[in-house]
Amino acid sequence: MREVLVIGSGISGMAAAVRCASMGLHVTLAAPFPSERSQSVMAAGGINAVLSENDEGDSVASHIEDTLKGGAGLGGQRAVSGLCEHAEEILHYLESIGTVFSVDENGRPARRAFGGQSHKRTYYCGASTGKQIVSALIMETRRYEAAGLIQRRLWSCFHSALIEDGVCYGALLYDEATRNLQPVYADAVVMATGGQNALFGKTTGSTQCDGYTQGRLFQQGVDLKNLEFIQYHPTTLETSQKRMLISEAARGEGGRLFYLENGQRVYFMEDRYGERGNLMTRDVVSREIFLTNKEVFLDVSFLGERLIDQRLPEIRDLCRKYRGIDVTKEPIPVAPSVHFFMGGFAVNLRHETNVRGLFAIGECASMYHGANRLGGNSLLAALYGGRIAAEEIAGREEARKRPDFTSFIDEQQHLLEKRQNTESKFPVAYVRDLLAETMQKDLGIVREEASLDSGIKDVDYYLEIADRLQYDNSVMPYFNYSLNGILTLARAVLTCAKARTESRGAHYRSDFPKTEADKCHATVISYEEGAYRTWLDKEGTYES
Repeated sequence: MREVLVIGSGISGMAAAVRCASMGLHVTLAAPFPSERSQSVMAAGGINAVLSENDEGDSVASHIEDTLKGGAGLGGQRAVSGLCEHAEEILHYLESIGTVFSVDENGRPARRAFGGQSHKRTYYCGASTGKQIVSALIMETRRYEAAGLIQRRLWSCFHSALIEDGVCYGALLYDEATRNLQPVYADAVVMATGGQNALFGKTTGSTQCDGYTQGRLFQQGVDLKNLEFIQYHPTTLETSQKRMLISEAARGEGGRLFYLENGQRVYFMEDRYGERGNLMTRDVVSREIFLTNKEVFLDVSFLGERLIDQRLPEIRDLCRKYRGIDVTKEPIPVAPSVHFFMGGFAVNLRHETNVRGLFAIGECASMYHGANRLGGNSLLAALYGGRIAAEEIAGREEARKRPDFTSFIDEQQHLLEKRQNTESKFPVAYVRDLLAETMQKDLGIVREEASLDSGIKDVDYYLEIADRLQYDNSVMPYFNYSLNGILTLARAVLTCAKARTESRGAHYRSDFPKTEADKCHATVISYEEGAYRTWLDKEGTYES
């Protein structure tokens, strides 16, 4: 029986695992925590689809057009077409495995409006769409576990891939129980490890998604793509621990953004973009909020207590719990925050990287969203990408002789054990905090060359001292060994942002404010003997 290793057990990882198992492949599903703790459970807004019984004049072609337009031309016609054309099938699949979608007064699946979309096409499960989908996929995963086709491997962290001559043969995992590195050999490896939140510290997402897998595999020769495109969600609430997401659902239901001037409300988005101004794409809304240079509020109180309780209960509860705000009576103070990463592993239409047998899906892969993601498309992409990768893997019959990785494994184990306390007075956690400050300061909503150069200089220094830091043996070694990979990824992100000398989608350069037609190509970056090399993919190496 052929073996598949899936690293990451959120929605995309489970989708790939279940699909592989349904086709008779044996899957090892590895993750540091159970699926219930994945970032996927935090997805609140919904999932996009155009159903055949739609009666609003919407169409799959319109969904494709909106996605391509929202991505500022970088989404890829073929990839986006496949995504949108299979959306209805995926929605019905979710229902068949137990996902319970909200319904309207006629008993039909309810839809809400999301930014950048020409029609209401976002289906949702109250305020917990991600949690509902995770729960349904967990039950499917357990069904295949009982059949012996999926084996869960918890408390396991990715360390390195096992790569020889451009082919992946498995991965080296850090096992928390044994505190050692263990090889897991496979005919295909699927990375489903999420975004890069830890690079920026306090964001809307989970710091479990730290970008290490991208940084480490980049060091091992895997190309990355479009790292400069980082989505700021325009409406988040500041708390002591993180930025709490005020879902786009609030504006989809009619919420209005404003600031105060001489005691009067200024509905700046409506003034500038008309009645649908509050539902412009996330990059536009975030930038407009930033440029006001004022405290901005989101008002939903006029919707009434009954409608808020029915459709926005999570927003009501989190505002009350974390800030003592009663949204039925007062507006919510909001500000943009890092939310989603359009960049990641460079993959082809079948979700394979430039290393054969190594695939990437979900937020860690750069696919579908181009320069800016539309709300509601991320859950769809996670499910669709998992299916596409699984079907490609199942369709391959080649038998590969495995090289001997003994010396590589011994070398990595030695390096892991070597990282003991040194004379440095700076622990790893301190440098990670410094990195977050650098990235927030120098890679914000509006960038320019001087700030990017400053960020690169800082990260180069962090990389220089990374191997001379004090490593805390009281914490899981992953926290220590992941630092170098995270810093390498941060350097690559800043390098891509400097290389794109135009403004497009979520990437806005104040020194290059125009969008240039001849630069409507993906940014690809590779790592060659310590050097970072970027190029615009004009030849379509990763055409999507």
